Amino acid sequence: MTHGRTTARRRSSSWAALLAGVAAVLMVAACAGAAPAPERRPAPASVVTSASGFYVDPLTPAAVQVQQWEAAGRSADAAEIRKIAEQPLPLWVTGDAAEAQAQTRDYVDRAEATGQRPLLVAYNIPHRDCGSFSGGGAPDAAYYRDWVSAMAAGLGGRPSTVILEPDAVPHELSGCVDGAVRDERYELLSEAVDTLRQAGASVYLDAGNPGFISDVDALSGALERSGVRRADGFSLNVANFFTVDENAAFGTAISERLGGASFVIDTSRNGLGPVTGPEIDGAPSFCNPPGRALGQAPTTETGRPLVDAYLWIKRPGESDGACRPGEPAAGQWYPEYALGLARRSVG
Repeated sequence: MTHGRTTARRRSSSWAALLAGVAAVLMVAACAGAAPAPERRPAPASVVTSASGFYVDPLTPAAVQVQQWEAAGRSADAAEIRKIAEQPLPLWVTGDAAEAQAQTRDYVDRAEATGQRPLLVAYNIPHRDCGSFSGGGAPDAAYYRDWVSAMAAGLGGRPSTVILEPDAVPHELSGCVDGAVRDERYELLSEAVDTLRQAGASVYLDAGNPGFISDVDALSGALERSGVRRADGFSLNVANFFTVDENAAFGTAISERLGGASFVIDTSRNGLGPVTGPEIDGAPSFCNPPGRALGQAPTTETGRPLVDAYLWIKRPGESDGACRPGEPAAGQWYPEYALGLARRSVG
């Protein structure tokens, strides 16, 4: 997911490593590559709940970082990272079908045990991210269908929320995928909507952000061909930095063309809005841009009739990619960046 879109979100890990500890749980998602994290697993603790009702996972890299910095005497820094660790962050589901099923089942089991709703991101479409920072995905359509079915089996008919394939629909319009590949993607996304909803999920098909595909007519048409009318709505800003107002206006324009479809907005890093200009220090301005801040905490009380929730879909503190010297690969925990996001947050 690039081009100011959802650059931070992908990781895959082995099921054995997942059971062994946090590191593998962190390798599930937001930015194509593996996402190694602090190795120490958090000690059992009281369940943290959020006002949004979504599951607060105690095995995120942010949660591990809090423990490590507290042990090292960095209490002030640990307190800042706790702003991330105590929010509901999704499981990004990648890897092969067996991993997808096992990871999903484990995550949903843990959420169910706390009485909270699991939030997940399905991220394995063929030609994912068009070979950019988060490139990868299923090798072909048949594999992807099996993979979605495996994820659905992990959900097991239990209530959940799934963000479906960040940037996949905008890429249908960007020239990255076209012709037969684009038509196949329409079909695969439509089928995925149906499969995941039948497995108990509320599904939001990703629509990019206001700075990616700005032609709302074209974008609405692509969303419709990709099954959005059978979904619960669409998602925006996964994970860019556009403000809530910018996303709400953009989403409303799309909604008007889709018969009033609702949507969710990723507010994980938009507290200070986007960086202006296409590049920073020779790298894309959407990739780990400096000076950003955590945004509105996740909530379903948005005060906007069309906006179902503000969510932290991109897990803040995980790198968008190795865009500049010294920056971690896509999806890896980036503690210095996380600390900056937290310190600059308002409230």
